[in-house]
Amino acid sequence: MPESKKLRVVSYLAPNWFAFYKGITAYLNRVLGIETQLHQAECDPLEDPLLLQDQLDLAFICGLPLIRYSLSVPNQLRPLVAPVMQAPRYQNSPIYFSDVIVNAASNLKTFTDLRGKTLCYNDLGSNSGYNLLRYRLIEGGNPQHFFSKVIQSGSHQLSIRWVAEGLADCAAIDSVVLEQELRNTESSDLRVVEMLGPSPMPPLVVSQHLDASLIQRLQSVLLQPDGELQAAMTQVGIERFATMHLEDYKVLAEIFNASFHAGYQKIT
Repeated sequence: MPESKKLRVVSYLAPNWFAFYKGITAYLNRVLGIETQLHQAECDPLEDPLLLQDQLDLAFICGLPLIRYSLSVPNQLRPLVAPVMQAPRYQNSPIYFSDVIVNAASNLKTFTDLRGKTLCYNDLGSNSGYNLLRYRLIEGGNPQHFFSKVIQSGSHQLSIRWVAEGLADCAAIDSVVLEQELRNTESSDLRVVEMLGPSPMPPLVVSQHLDASLIQRLQSVLLQPDGELQAAMTQVGIERFATMHLEDYKVLAEIFNASFHAGYQKIT
């Protein structure tokens, strides 16, 4: 691929990290001289024509849709790197959790207390917002009708707002997204009643239609950030980037498939 061509980059992840992703693409431009065109996706990655037609060069994507897509369309996407968060619970590894949140003013203290309550979730394809929660119900031997009502919000940020405002009783939120939202809003309206996971961190992936040498350069420079990118990483709580492989995400497909085998197509 000629280096004069812009790299088409899309984020399928929460918008409250979009400014940081812009920092990453600006860094690639700065150190490699490669222009990028970044935009926030407006649909599920498994339904995005740009991905399905292999018209994307780079993508920030959740591990679950990545592994589901790659199992059906092999050899298109390759994980480059994923963030390693600074906080101690991330154990200096490229992992994250799903934090089950409730309103801090409620009397809900444990996962068991959520029986018969209203759950909101971001979307059916989310690992942290839906897949891990569904698997938690299976592990706990809970009936499919554990919650009295289940509603889709469309995003982690809206789920957080609904719980904070009392429009829903609980939600399962990507821990990294939740921490960033709390940094942005300084809210104390939420309490975490259970932590699910860990799961492999959502990666930055590259399409293998790019030249192999360029792919290697992209990975190499991300593993060695300059001072400007390192400062941006510190602002969002990232310690470093780590190399990732597609095999790291197969556990998410196993959890997804286990839910179907147990008869839990949907949380109800």
